Amino acid sequence: MKTAIITGGGQGIGRVTTQYLLTHGYRVAVWEADTDALAELREAFKASSAQVLFVSCDVSSEVNVKKAAEQTISHFGHIDTLINNAAIMIEKPLDKLTLDEWNRVIGTNLTGAFLCAKHTAPYLAAQKGSIINMCSTRAFQSEPDTFPYSASKGGILALTHSLAVSLGPDIRVNAISPGWIDVSALKKKAKAKPDELRPEDHEQHPAGRVGQADDIARMILFLIAPENNFITGQNFIVDGGMTRKMIYV
Repeated sequence: MKTAIITGGGQGIGRVTTQYLLTHGYRVAVWEADTDALAELREAFKASSAQVLFVSCDVSSEVNVKKAAEQTISHFGHIDTLINNAAIMIEKPLDKLTLDEWNRVIGTNLTGAFLCAKHTAPYLAAQKGSIINMCSTRAFQSEPDTFPYSASKGGILALTHSLAVSLGPDIRVNAISPGWIDVSALKKKAKAKPDELRPEDHEQHPAGRVGQADDIARMILFLIAPENNFITGQNFIVDGGMTRKMIYV
């Protein structure tokens, strides 16, 4: 049975992807910094507890990441896939954004992906495994006051092709750039509040709807499938056609 690591797996896209991986025959190590989200996930996946390892991990800390990798190997014996999904966002005007806030976002979103790749690469290479980095359409189109988030996702894009050419052919590395994915109801209980999406929210997408976490989970499953082993160093925009429409129309 294959083993996948997903960082930030306690909420949103990460939580749904965890479910998809389990239902497609994977064992999953969830590395999550939010202790409340991790506890709620543990309760929700109680029936699948033999296939899930719950690890408290701040991916911006090399000590934490190294320990989490060792714990995962000790528990499951091997690692086939790393999904760098953990991310945070701080939206503030430039004159209000502090250096500590900048560093916190870059540390989690970009440095965290680097650290996780660094400390799992030997295990992934032994399995001819793969890495999925969660990028974003914000790497190509910014929204106001998203400085550290947008910068971190631009870095993820570059890190992806750098890892791909450096770690291939033993490890494949790809990125996924979600657009508007509605995860408002998929957060921990204290923050879960479904958005009231309007018809115009859906209509602005050429696909006719706002994205769902399932859309990203299915792309992850496609990219990590062994039969797709010719795909590496690529970024896949999954946004219902919105970015292409805004750039070219």
